[in-house]
Amino acid sequence: MTQPYAAGLAIAVTDRSQVPRDRSLLDVVGAVLEGGAHGVLVRERDLPLEARAELVAAVGRLCAAHRALLLVASPVPLPPRAPGRCDRSSVASVDHIDSGGGRRLGLHLRRDEPVPPTLDRASTRVGRSCHDLAELRRAAEEGLDHVTVSPVALSASKPGHGPALGRAGLRSLTDVIRSEYSRVPTILALGGVDRVTAGAWIAAGADGVAVMGAVMRAADPAAEMRAVVDSVGAARVGAP
Repeated sequence: MTQPYAAGLAIAVTDRSQVPRDRSLLDVVGAVLEGGAHGVLVRERDLPLEARAELVAAVGRLCAAHRALLLVASPVPLPPRAPGRCDRSSVASVDHIDSGGGRRLGLHLRRDEPVPPTLDRASTRVGRSCHDLAELRRAAEEGLDHVTVSPVALSASKPGHGPALGRAGLRSLTDVIRSEYSRVPTILALGGVDRVTAGAWIAAGADGVAVMGAVMRAADPAAEMRAVVDSVGAARVGAP
């Protein structure tokens, strides 16, 4: 089993569709890492396999340079074994990704996806998207390393997605799951998180936050990320 995450994580989640036209997704990823992001979750599931493999490798190099976590939304893309060919047969393998020393690497599953039986849990973190108590219980029982809990608020990135949990809903979920299990995955609040609200989700019981639209759309993603990190840090200091 991997070592637990440190509390107070602030993770950036990618969505190239929200990136301004005058910059690339990699520009934004580099900026949020400069702004202090503790890790990056690469989504972009709609990309062709080879293009997504190249993106994950490039983000992995940036994360390694900043000693940040690299989380990859399933399926993990493999590099092509021959020109023009990418093989899905071992999507649980992550050994080809350059994540730097210390295996700062994780797989992030959809809400209904099982943990791949071939995944090396000793060296690879694994998490899942969760939306309710039943899904949190499943994650705890499976010994997952992290979960995103969403949506905590209405989000411009996914209009109509909800209903939003709100602070009271998140507090209720975190209180119940921690009363039932001695080991609980690191809980990252997701959905409508920005520099103004980030600290409030820590106060409502989250261990950290995952932020997407606020940094992807930002005119200055480094500054936006830095403000999110500072908000999380301040809330941690003020926590009972």
